[in-house]
Order: sequence, then structure tokens, then C-alpha cells
Amino acid sequence: MTDSQAARRRAALTAAGLTVALVVVAVLVATRYAPLMSFDVSVVRAWHGAVDGTRWSGFFLGVASASRTVVDAVVLGLLAIVFLLRRRLREAAWIVSVLIVNQAMWVLLKLLIDRPRPHIPHQISGFSFPSGHATGIASVMGVLMIVGWRSAASPRSRTLLGVVCVGTAALVGTDRVFLGAHYPSDVVAGWLLGSVVVLVTSAMFQTVVAGPERSMPGANQPVVLDDASTLAVILNPVRIIDAEAFKAKVGVAVRAVGWDEPLWFETTVDDAGASMARAAVAAGADVVAVAGGDGTVRVVCGEMAGTGIPVGVIPAGTGNLLARNLNIPLTHELALDTVLRGQDRAVDVVKIEGDDLLATRFVVMAGLGLDAAIMDGAPDALKARIGWPAYVVAGARHLRYPAVRVDISMDGADPVRRRARTVVIGNVGSLQAGIPLLPDAEIDDGLLDVVVVAPRRLFGWLPVLVRVMAKRRHTDERLDRFTGRSVIITAAHTTPRQLDGDTVGPGTEIRAEIEAGVLLIRVPR
Repeated sequence: MTDSQAARRRAALTAAGLTVALVVVAVLVATRYAPLMSFDVSVVRAWHGAVDGTRWSGFFLGVASASRTVVDAVVLGLLAIVFLLRRRLREAAWIVSVLIVNQAMWVLLKLLIDRPRPHIPHQISGFSFPSGHATGIASVMGVLMIVGWRSAASPRSRTLLGVVCVGTAALVGTDRVFLGAHYPSDVVAGWLLGSVVVLVTSAMFQTVVAGPERSMPGANQPVVLDDASTLAVILNPVRIIDAEAFKAKVGVAVRAVGWDEPLWFETTVDDAGASMARAAVAAGADVVAVAGGDGTVRVVCGEMAGTGIPVGVIPAGTGNLLARNLNIPLTHELALDTVLRGQDRAVDVVKIEGDDLLATRFVVMAGLGLDAAIMDGAPDALKARIGWPAYVVAGARHLRYPAVRVDISMDGADPVRRRARTVVIGNVGSLQAGIPLLPDAEIDDGLLDVVVVAPRRLFGWLPVLVRVMAKRRHTDERLDRFTGRSVIITAAHTTPRQLDGDTVGPGTEIRAEIEAGVLLIRVPR
């Protein structure tokens, strides 16, 4: 049984169990089962009495206002629009079905059970069973968990995702009891109903995912050997939590394909991989694998460009943008399999320099302005804890980042002047979560793609985001794009800069030039 089949089976069993639980609770409430009725009343009296008239009352009212069913509908609607703009029609249709089925089942159960609300002064009108707030938040969090599962690059990220979603649903549900708007059984039924709707509809639209398929090299797979026999691994010990276990795993995989024992090189605080890459070449490596984040990958690839020796990427960072754009698996096992059994692809790198920036190379994206401020503002501890969503948190803090006047000259032409929040030079097209910032960018087209983003006000970010997600070719002063083999960007004043997610110090100028096809990268066959 494959991981996907196992995931669908688990989802079906879970949905069946939750449905049975929902039916049991509904029957007990409909028949006014005395022990349950007594329990419900006592809990509402105790919880509501504990917070009524205190400062906590305002807190719970705020939670109730933020979690209204209309808010849940808006969140699901916007998420469906995002998928629709990305032409992922199945996911969009699934989310819309969750919204419709949820509302229909919630109304139907209220009419069938017609349970009065708790006897609390100034109580809202309507039936109590099941809780609409609990139903809505369970469906929203369920959708977010399924959507976010595949993009979570590590078990830690998935665990955190689950904790946040379950914790949010628990807060919204218990909030209803503290306010005296619902009985505990109303809330439990709401959680069950929202979860069942998400699981059943996801099975209908086949959106239940198991995450990336996991398999070990050598297990019932055809061995595709080439002339390579020596693998050098450049490892960032900060990014690889258990280096010894990782080395053992690599050794097993290398021996399985008949290669020599791997050569090992570790980066240091003072050297992110440059001298290690040169040492690997000098040692006669046929393939050089880099196990680390985007910064380590950038440095190693910059050194390996022009050597004719392929580079394999084992992603272990926060963004892993090169791996994502080349469809290299994010799990160590499958990425290692690609290193050993993949095929080589000639890709471009970008030579870049500027004021107080020595000539170097990048492979993904460089930027000036807001994007660099976001990279600098994402705390390392938060990145280690939740992965790339840490950049979303940092981005939210910097949405009011001021614009700067920039002059952009492509291929030596007269400069074009813009006021920009950020300017990004791209060798690839997509950011984290598949956001197509530069939809025409290809890593092997011999061209640079430049995007200028300049919303006027805070709320101007929304239409810009819609245009980006829809891959619209229309450009103006809010979202402009340029293409060429070289670019010079000059800012009116000192501005933060970044290369492949690493800040490189503020400055006023960036000069970049494409180096076409000079780097070999191992990609899946």
C-alpha cells in the first residue's frame, strides 16, 4: 500500500468514526438524555459564572467576534479564489463544497434538533445545536491542515501546523461555553460536523494527501548508474540536526549503488562552503552534494559553476527555493535518491556585485528593499520552529515598508525610474508556497527577470497579490517587469539587499549579469 492509499484509508476511517460520534451526540441531545443535559447545564453555569463581569469577558467577546461564521466563509472563499487563480480547479471546487455543505448540514441539524440556548441573561436568539462557531472553525482549520500538509517541509513543521489549527479550534469552541451561548455538547457536535464535512468532501475531490512519498534508495527501484563513483557531501552542521545519523544514511545509500565511500566536508561560521567546494573538486569528486539551506546552496553552486561537475541538493533550510523550483524532493531520503539516480540539467547562475558587495553569484533570487528587510526581520528561532511561514510573519510586520526611488537599466539601455517597495532579480519564477512572482522566469533560458513591486498604500497589496497569483502579464507602476541579460539597479538611498535569502548588507547599487548554462544540477529523472 502506498503512502497516498494509506492516507486515504486513514481519512476514511477517521471520517466514519467522527460521523458515528456525531450521530451519538445528536441522538442524546434530541432525546434530552438527562445525564448529558445535567452536565451541559452545570458546565455552562460554572464557566460563564467564572468570567462574567471580569476582564476575561471582553477577551471572549473578541474571540467570538473574530470567529463569526461570516469570517469563516470569507477565509474559505479567499482560499478558493487563490487556488482558482493558480488554476488548481479541483482544490478550489473542494473548498467551495466545504463551505456549501457545512452551511447546509448546520442549518438542517438546528432545525431537526431545535434545542433552546442556555438560560443566560441577554442571550442571543436561535437554536443552540450545533454551534455554528465550532462548526465553522473546525472546517477552516481542517482545510488549512490539508492544504498546508504538503508544503510543510519537516515533521516539526507539520506538528506545529497541527498544534496551531487544533488550538485555534479549541479556543473558539470553548469560547462559546464561557460566553454562555452554547452547551459543551453543542460545541463538540460543531467540531465533529466541521471535521466530517472536510474529510468526506476531501475524499470526494481526492485532496487528502500523505505528504511526499517516502522510500529509501535501493528498494524495488531500477538502478540507473553512470560513470560516477565518488560523491562528496558538503554539510552544514547547523542545518542537519543529527549529522552522524545523516552520514550513516548517506553511506548506506551510496553503497547500495556501488559507489565509493562518500567524502565529507563541513561548513563553518566563517566559510559557508566555498573552500569546501574547491576541496571536493580537488579530491576528484564526480558529484558534489550540498546538504544545507539556501545560503549554503548558493555559495557551493557559485563555486561549482563552470567545473562541469554536477551538484546535488539535499534541502535542509527554511525556504529551499532552488529545490522547490526544480522539483527536487524536500525529504532527505528522496533528495539523496535524486543525487544518486537523477539526471543532470545545465542551469544559469547570476554574477552580481555592487557598492560594498564583492563579486559573487546567486542561483535563485536577489533583491533590494522590502524582500531584504523581510529576510533580515525573520528571527532564526522562528524559522527553525515553523519554517518558511516565518517569512510571512516578518512580511506582515513590514507591509508599511517605505518606497525608494530606483533607476533600472537593462542590457546597458537608458535607465527607467520607478518608486518601489521592492525590486527582485530572479533566475527562477516561484517563491515559497508556489507564488509565481516571475511567471516567465526559467532557470535555463539565459535571461534575467526583474520585477518591481510598488503598491501605494497598505491595502494596495491585495490587488498586487491577485495579479501575481493570476500570472497577469499587464504591467504598470504598481507591478512592472523587465527581462534581459544584465541589469543595473541604483537606489536613491541606502537600502537593504539580499541574495538567495541571505542579507548582504545595505547599499545603493546592484549590478547583475546572467551566466548561461554554466552549472550542472542533479534533478529527478
